[in-house]
Parts: sequence; C-alpha cells; structure tokens
Amino acid sequence: MIDLGEFGKRFTEDPHPVYAELRERGPVHQVRLPGADAHHETWLVVGYEEARAALADPRLAKDGQKIGLTFLDEELIGKYLLVADPPQHTRLRALVAREFTTRRVETLRPRVKEITDELLDAMLSRGRADLVTSFAHPLPLTVICELLGVPEMDRAAFREMSTEAVAPTSAESEYDAFVRLADYLTGLIEDKRCAAPGDDLLSGLIRTTAEDGDRLSPEELRGMAFVLLIAGHETTVNLLSSGVRALLTHPGELAALRADMTLLDGAVEEMLRYEGPVENATFRYAVEPLDIGGTPIGAGDPVMIGLTAADRDGTRFPAPDRFDIRRDARGHVAFGHGIHYCLGAPLARLEARVALRSLLERCPDLALDGPPGGWLPGMLMRGVRSLPVRW
Repeated sequence: MIDLGEFGKRFTEDPHPVYAELRERGPVHQVRLPGADAHHETWLVVGYEEARAALADPRLAKDGQKIGLTFLDEELIGKYLLVADPPQHTRLRALVAREFTTRRVETLRPRVKEITDELLDAMLSRGRADLVTSFAHPLPLTVICELLGVPEMDRAAFREMSTEAVAPTSAESEYDAFVRLADYLTGLIEDKRCAAPGDDLLSGLIRTTAEDGDRLSPEELRGMAFVLLIAGHETTVNLLSSGVRALLTHPGELAALRADMTLLDGAVEEMLRYEGPVENATFRYAVEPLDIGGTPIGAGDPVMIGLTAADRDGTRFPAPDRFDIRRDARGHVAFGHGIHYCLGAPLARLEARVALRSLLERCPDLALDGPPGGWLPGMLMRGVRSLPVRW
C-alpha cells in the first residue's frame, strides 16, 4: 500500500515525478488517496499500455451500483454517461449523438471566434490580467452555455457551482454544489420543456426520439445536461490555461509556433499530453477478478486510471517530460479511450485552436506576470486557479 499523502505538497504541485517513481516500480499500485482515510484505497494504473487497455476493458464497470455503491452525484443528479455501462451507456450515448454531432460542433466555429475576440478586446484594454478569469474560463463557459441554452444571467452562479463540484474545497461545499446544480438543471429543463423551447442542444435533447420511439427521461436529461455542462467547459479551461503556461515557460516552443502556425494542431495535442486537463479518470470497479499489468485485481475493487501518468510514460512518448510541439502526440489518453472517450473532444479541440491562435496573434509580447496560482485540489482535474500575464 502506497500512501500518496506521504508525498506531501509536492504531489499536488507536481505529481509527475511521483508517477514516474511509481512507474519505475511497476504499472499498477494499490494506493491510499491524499487526505483520505483507510476506506479510500484504490488500484492506480500509471503505465500507458496498461491504462489504455484498462480504459477499454468491459470488466471494469463505471456503474458503482454493480458492486453495491451509490454516490452523491448519482443520488442528486441521476444516472449519466460517466457512471453508466452498456447497454444503458450505449443507449444514452446514441440519443445524445443524434443532436451533438460533428457538424453541429463545426458550425460553432464563427461564434467561438467572435467570443474569443470579445474577451480579448476586454482583456487587452488593460496592461495585465489573470488569463484564467479573463479568458480561459469565460470562453468555454460561454460556448457551452450558449450551446445548451443556459441564460446569461445564470452563468456566473453556474460557474461557481460547477467548479466546486469538480474540485471541492470541502465535503460540505461539494454536497451543497450538487444540490444546487440538481435544482437548477431540473428547473432549466422544465422551463425549456413547457415554456421556452429553442434551437439549443438541450431543447434538441428534450425533443429527440430514436427510431423505436425511445426518449430521454427527465432524470436522464438532467444527467446529460450535467455532464455536458461540466465536462464541456471545466476541461477546456484547464487545457487553455495549462497550454498557455507550457508555451510561456518554454520560449523556444512558443517562438517556433509563432513562426509557423501550421504547428498549432500538433501543439494542442502536445498540450493535452504534457499537462492534460484531467489527471485521473473517474473510478471504475472490477465486476470480476482480472489482471492489469501482471497485478491481480479482486472483484469489487476500485480502479483509478492515471491519464496524466500514462501520457508521461517514456515507453510510449520518449523524453516524456519535454514539451515538444513537433512531437507526434497522437495516441495520448487525455480524452480517455474506448466507449467513454470524451464526447466533447471535438469541441475542446476547436475552442483551443481558435483561442490560442487569436491570443498569440494579438499578443506578440505575451509573458508571465508572476507565478501561477495554486493547483486545483483533488486528483480529478489538473489546472491552475490563476495565470497572471502581461503583454
């Protein structure tokens, strides 16, 4: 048993050396999570090949109810994609895929550019800013709220609730955030169903019907709205802020990208690999005994798959701690793998490409203006609270 809490503050600030130490000992370890008591123990997968295989292994269930577990988010929000397995997951994903299409995402490009420019106009009216609050957070939040039809007046409150839900500062504040989110989403869906349906994605999900007449129930709609809103902006916030941070702390790579913007798509993939927005995938549970990387896992055991750890595995990505925008980073698992591969990955990539191009073109002298703020708490999200910049 490895107690991750014993690594102290350095694990939160920079977990990569700790994951490297673990990989040297083997690809899978039984760990106790930081700050957790004895019942918060899990198997942690840190090797790339083992993580990729585990992400697609049907013997690792996302639905904790299969082993008798029920969690706060499911009790208050309802069943959603991240905590569902086939055939339920297959059905839910098929229904949302009818509305959340690649074509729909691509039609958002002009609006993403417009929002980007509006935010940069406001930010550049000053001489310095926190990139997170001025740019990296409001851009994806505005995009996903407009896509789903969340009224503008509700967005500030939604941002506060969602941040506390994914990176809670205490058990009490986490519970309160989920209660408020559940109440808000229930009201939003009811309003769209009865009073003000529109052409937004959430209204489309309310209307959508499969060939056999199947539709999303009110609880399933709430769960779908939850996962799309949360995953649709929290991850992109971290992708943008960590990506810019990586560029500004690697001036050679920044200069290369400025000189040749055809490198941008590859640079975004390297940002995802180098400091992905999700540190570890949400828990899976062994529904039967299995073996991962030579380690026997017992039936009912929880398994956490390290996305950040896997993407720094030198057996897959040579010199993994080097940020290299010319690297072929394809195959990274920042968006997961298998049937739970991130539904919003195309939107996140679109936003990152548009936002980074505009930011670099309009801010030729962009530089850090002090140390970044602290890292988000917990082992789910990987991102800084603030990123002071000047230009």
